[in-house]
This record gives sequence, C-alpha cells and structure tokens, in this order.
Amino acid sequence: MTLQQLKYIVTVAETGNITEAAKRLFISQPSLTNAIKELEKEMQVTIFNRTNKGVTVSNEGDVFLAYARQVLEQADMLKERFLNSPKQSSKFSVSCQHYSFAVNAFVDVIKAFDADKYDFTLRETQTNEIIEDVSNLKSEIGILYMSSKNKEVISKLIGRNELVFEELFVAKPHVFICSNHPLAKKKSLTLEDLEEYPYLSFEQGDYNSFYFSEEILSTLDRKKNIKVRDRATLFNLVIGLNGYTVSSGVISKELNGENIIAKPLKVDEYMRIGVIRQKNVSLSRYGEAYMEALRKYI
Repeated sequence: MTLQQLKYIVTVAETGNITEAAKRLFISQPSLTNAIKELEKEMQVTIFNRTNKGVTVSNEGDVFLAYARQVLEQADMLKERFLNSPKQSSKFSVSCQHYSFAVNAFVDVIKAFDADKYDFTLRETQTNEIIEDVSNLKSEIGILYMSSKNKEVISKLIGRNELVFEELFVAKPHVFICSNHPLAKKKSLTLEDLEEYPYLSFEQGDYNSFYFSEEILSTLDRKKNIKVRDRATLFNLVIGLNGYTVSSGVISKELNGENIIAKPLKVDEYMRIGVIRQKNVSLSRYGEAYMEALRKYI
C-alpha cells in the first residue's frame, strides 16, 4: 500500500467516476483501475462497487476511505513541516445535535487555521446518524447528550461501535421560549406551566424512539407536538406560536437572536453533554483545536 494509491481512491470517491479521476490525476484510466484493484486485493477489501453508471463507495469502503484521508493528512503535515511543501486543502468534519456552542467552536477552528483551502463539514443531524458518522469516520467528532433515561441504550451503541464518550459538562434542563412569551417573566418554569403551549422537537427519522430524542423528557405526553428538522424552523415556530423546546440552557444570541431566551425547568433530571470519537484514533490538529474551542464556550 502506498500514499499514491490512497490518493487515487480518495480522488475516485470524490469524482464518482474513474475516467474523471484519471484526468484529474494525470494518469491513464487502465493504470488507475489496476492500482485500485491491487490495493483492494492487498487489503482484502472492496472499496468500490462498479456499475454501468460509474463507481460507488461500498460500506467497508467508507470506513477504509476515512482512514485513508487521515493518513494522507498526516503525510501532508510531515511535508509541510520538513519539506516546506505548500499546504494542502484541510479537511475536518463534525456531526452534532443542535447546539449553538458546537457551531461557535466550529467557526473558531476555521478562523484559527485561516487556511487558503479547506473542506470542513458541520452536520447538525439525527442522533443515530451522529453515532454512525463517527463510527465510519465520516466525522472525527460527534456531540450528543445522555441522561438517566437514554444512557443504557446510547452507551451500548457507543461501545458496540468502538467509540468513547467524553463528558463536556452536566446541564440542568432549560426551556427555550421567545422573549415576549406569556411565561417570559417567570424565573423558572414547571411542566404544568407549559402544558397549553406547543412543544417543539427535532425529528429523528426511523429512530424516533425517546432513546434517540435530542430533547430530554421526551417520554412525557403532551397535547401539542411539532417535529422539525432544522434549528431555524424550530426557533421561528417558538416565536410565531409561543412554542417551547427543552435543551441545555446554553444559548448564543449571535446565532439564535435576541428573541430566544432560556428558563430553568423544575425537574429532577440532568443532561450529560459530551463528545464521541473513535476509541483508538488520535484527534487531528483540527480535532484538538475544536475540543479546546468547545471548552471555551461551555
């Protein structure tokens, strides 16, 4: 296995086409095809599925490519350090539940490195996908929470996928409401206070059980329920309908605006918010910087 072969498969994955990848790499199509077949044979893995329309990455190919990208990044860092080579395009990815501090930290990492070229990804997505992304190394870091209700199930999934959970902080549940909500002047709220107002939560697709819910206390029966997929829609409905959602209480006026406020919720529960990452894989320089930025915001 060579660095050149790893570069070949990454380029093919990016283009989805052997012919286009060969042009980009300035080699012949047969040479590229043979190099990939030799790598697959050596590593005993099928990286690409061949079809009439081109190539697609296999499930095990996804995992192999994630490791390949890390190897290539480390090689680039060595060249930059010892050979004064031009900096390559930086790559970094995070998958998270909908937390403003995760976005703020992501911005800080981009500003800190100030690279001429980069390919960064921030995915605010469903809980199960966060675990899958980190397991397949599509994302280096995932951010989610555990509570007394979902801890057993989420911990098993994390362990089964050979990941580790590192706690960032423990938060008491808070309610996010708009600043002109009828309950806005109260210092804290109870579930009884909120009974008549629409409850907003993030939809979890095929994994809509309470174990995967992004909102704590999701097992409670509520009269009015609205599920959404993105943060902007949720906060627009919070404002427009006097709705509410339940989260950590960590809020960013820069991202969420002045109209969203947090109020403590009087319940005997907690949220252990933390990061998940591969058990035996060291964080990249971007991952380390992101962790440092997270700690600053929380």
